[in-house]
Amino acid sequence: MSTYLLAAESASDNRPLIITLFTVFVLATLGITVWAGRQTKDANDFYAGGRQFSGFQNGLAISGDYMSAASFLGIAGAIALSGYDGFLYSIGFLVAWLVALLLVAEPLRNSGRYTMGDVLAYRMRQRPVRTAAGVSTIVVSIFYLLAQMAGAGVLVSLLLGITSEAGKILIVVLVGVVMMLYVTIGGMKGTTWVQMVKAVLLIAGTLLITFLVLLKFDFNVSHLLGEAAKNSGMGSSFLEPGLKYGVNATSKLDFLSLGIALVLGTAGLPHILIRFYTVPTAQAARKSVNWAIGIIGGFYLMTIALGFGAAALLDRDAIIASNKSGNTAAPLLAEEIGGGADSTGGAILLAVISAVAFATILAVVAGLTLASSSSFAHDLYANVIRKGQATQKEEIGAARWATVGIGTVAVVLGVFARDLNVAGLVALAFAVAASANLPTILYSLFWKRFTTQGALWSIYGGLISSVFLVLFSPVVSGKPTSMFPDVDFHWFPLENPGLISIPLGFLLGWLGTLVSKEEPDKAKYAELEVRSLTGHGAH
Repeated sequence: MSTYLLAAESASDNRPLIITLFTVFVLATLGITVWAGRQTKDANDFYAGGRQFSGFQNGLAISGDYMSAASFLGIAGAIALSGYDGFLYSIGFLVAWLVALLLVAEPLRNSGRYTMGDVLAYRMRQRPVRTAAGVSTIVVSIFYLLAQMAGAGVLVSLLLGITSEAGKILIVVLVGVVMMLYVTIGGMKGTTWVQMVKAVLLIAGTLLITFLVLLKFDFNVSHLLGEAAKNSGMGSSFLEPGLKYGVNATSKLDFLSLGIALVLGTAGLPHILIRFYTVPTAQAARKSVNWAIGIIGGFYLMTIALGFGAAALLDRDAIIASNKSGNTAAPLLAEEIGGGADSTGGAILLAVISAVAFATILAVVAGLTLASSSSFAHDLYANVIRKGQATQKEEIGAARWATVGIGTVAVVLGVFARDLNVAGLVALAFAVAASANLPTILYSLFWKRFTTQGALWSIYGGLISSVFLVLFSPVVSGKPTSMFPDVDFHWFPLENPGLISIPLGFLLGWLGTLVSKEEPDKAKYAELEVRSLTGHGAH
């Protein structure tokens, strides 16, 4: 019997334990959300948590927001199936924080109020720029939400032994409902506390698995890697570059595209950007990123044990049988380390780690939904539709309704994306963010001549090109691992569009500014420059 079938059988035998743990995690986080929601009095509380969080607290929350299902499930699966090339995700995600720290964190916190649109509209025409920023934020967030929905589907299906398509779809729907509750009740305060708790739980769970894996190999990493290479059936090539991204010229270009998207994407992710508004000072914003780098860096080092441990201790075919993209490698590894699929220890460890992973997904989807609903309410509803005349109560109400709408869209798309590797899905969100958001943010902060037309060309050009290329890439059709494997309408050969769409976003922002007849407001730029660099006048 395969490991997957044993896992499903074990999950069935220990279903009361699993359901109890899941219920405890969900009720505890919902309790935190309700408690925080009672302290949400105005828009400042709903959008920015009252700017009451310290650098350490915000760094912990950023870590909780960033270490998503892609980190815990997707990267472990990518390493287990692709070896060294799978670990490249970890490197890219971590290095990306240097870009966020050096270029974005402090100036963004000083220049904005609640959303990315605040920064872009500061020195430009409000309505068109806020519209573009709102659309971009919602699209990027939905791409990221797909990964979390996919992770939740495979995780709970594994635990409860659900094999029917209807059951898997129901799981995605339930995750969406809980996600909407988090945001509509708790706002930023509730979401931040849930993310902090989740970060602690995830680090503790990962430390436990890492310790047990290394203990099994007498804390000899070389022995662990050797066994992983041997058990993978690929020998030394498993530990060398090129197994996935060095097969041909196309795969090498795909790796380059992936690397660019990962490194540049973080600085353009809306749900990460709004976290900088929750701290009281620019110094706290810098500290929060420093804390986040330390916590996230330690976590990604431990993915070596998660991924290569799964490759060494699990049968490759069993991992693929469980989920063809490897998303269940980490939970299956926890079960194996605990004593195997037919043991109580294995079932307990599987349930604990999976419950932590589920809490991870819930926290991240709450942050993503908050970012997109905040942008809709603050940028589109309050400043575009109502032209600045909306009350704070109306704005928060719009954000809550937007949460339901965006959550519904994410659930529907998540149903189709549940068999894709979640790390790959997140990489697509990074590519869209780096294509549409990052060029406009950097130009707005550091280029005096930048105009409204340049901003619109950059946002819409980067957004449309990246989404268009994804739709006609192997991610959507043409391969067994595609979203629609039974049809083939792809013509773009790369799985990640970053190599094309990111330079295009920068180019269009520059070109749109050059051909614009609009004169940039130099006084406003000077004011923004002082504010972004010194914090003078910041909220």
